[in-house]
Amino acid sequence: MPMVIGVAAGLVLAAIIVLVGLFKLMWRVAEPNEALVISGSKHRTEGLGEGMGFRIVTGRGTLVLPGVQAVRKLSLDLNETELSVDCVTQQGIPLRVRGVVIFKVGDDFVSIANAARRFLDQQKMMSDRVHNVFAGHLRSIVGGLTVEDMIRDREKLTGQTRAACGTEMEKLGLIVDSLQIHEIEDPTGYIKNLAMPHAAAVQRDARIAQAEANLRATEAEQAAFARMSEATRDSEILQAGYQAERDKAAASSRQAGPLADAAARQEVVVQETRVAELEAHRREQQLQADVRKPADAQAYEKRTLAEAERDARISAAQAKAKETELAAAAEATRVKAAAAAEAQATEARGLAAAKATRATGEAEAAATQARGLAQAESAKAQGLAEAEAIKARAAALAENQEAVVAQQLAENWPQIVEAGASAFGNVEHMVLLNGAEGMSEMFAKALTMGGTGLGLARQLLASMNQNGDAPNGQSPAAPSPRSKPIPITEEVNGVRN
Repeated sequence: MPMVIGVAAGLVLAAIIVLVGLFKLMWRVAEPNEALVISGSKHRTEGLGEGMGFRIVTGRGTLVLPGVQAVRKLSLDLNETELSVDCVTQQGIPLRVRGVVIFKVGDDFVSIANAARRFLDQQKMMSDRVHNVFAGHLRSIVGGLTVEDMIRDREKLTGQTRAACGTEMEKLGLIVDSLQIHEIEDPTGYIKNLAMPHAAAVQRDARIAQAEANLRATEAEQAAFARMSEATRDSEILQAGYQAERDKAAASSRQAGPLADAAARQEVVVQETRVAELEAHRREQQLQADVRKPADAQAYEKRTLAEAERDARISAAQAKAKETELAAAAEATRVKAAAAAEAQATEARGLAAAKATRATGEAEAAATQARGLAQAESAKAQGLAEAEAIKARAAALAENQEAVVAQQLAENWPQIVEAGASAFGNVEHMVLLNGAEGMSEMFAKALTMGGTGLGLARQLLASMNQNGDAPNGQSPAAPSPRSKPIPITEEVNGVRN
């Protein structure tokens, strides 16, 4: 029994080993830089026609049936090919163009399928095929350009070449990562000849620059020589000046004796002059101290007192003005308050007066009405009485006219005297002669002036009767306005009293 178990375990282990070996034999994994092309069965690949007879795997693993399917690898690495193409330009000038093309198989399934069909067993020939494609197109493009265009714009040549080769490279399943034109060789020396005018111009500019530099250097040297000459001249002039000063000093030393005597005499004169000036200055100072200083002191004292008095007056005036201003402000405040109070009081008094006036008016109206009724009754009674009196007076006058006139004269004698005295109303000063007799004569003449006394009385009575006055003096006429007193001077025997 243990032998059977051991055999079974060995069989199981052998089976596992066989299965692992078969799996490793059947499992294929594509590297990142390669593609697996599996043929032997029909597969439908995206972008490819049906029934291509192979399957493409990139970046992952897959099972492959040994003996049924074949697996081959296609490299996706970069490839490089050197370009060295003999070309002829539009001008007929032969050139050799050197460059490099860097390319690889495309990463999409279409490019891989195209490259697999063309280069799966010939990957080493891929560079030669690409060189031939680029060489043909490069010759065609260079034939339409001039040398100047190629030199000045190599990017244009590169772009046209890549664009022309793009379609064919796509059919081959390849893509161009880079195309560089390194060098353009000129066997005939055309490019060198093109550069000669520019080189000559550069040489000319260099010679001109050198000549200008030499000119500036020469001018600088001449200026330096001129400055050296000026310095030499200035040095000689200074030396001559110093020599003249030395000669002058020698001559002065020879004349020192006479000059010293003259200087001594001059010094004596100067000292005497200074003594005189000092004496005059002393007298002036003495005069200043004796006369001017006291006068200035007195003037200063008077001026100081005047200024002090003026300042005192100004201060007093300012204080008075300030006091007046404060008093005016206080008065204005008081008047304003009093006016406000008076306005309120006036308003109150007006209201009270209005009420009082209204009450008084109502009372006066009632009183006036009562007085009117009473006056009407009184006038009525008075009229009746006057009518009776006039009737009685007429009867009495018819019987005894003289008695009635005498009675009326007696009753109205004051008015008669006043009317007679009115003649003297405009007399300011009167001189009386003969004393008392003159006074009596004057009053007699005044009473008889304008007619006899009886005529005057009658006129007065007629006037009073026309005005409706009663003979008994119930309603006497208003007295005439009295004249101002007349100053009377009594003169007896020519003497005034």
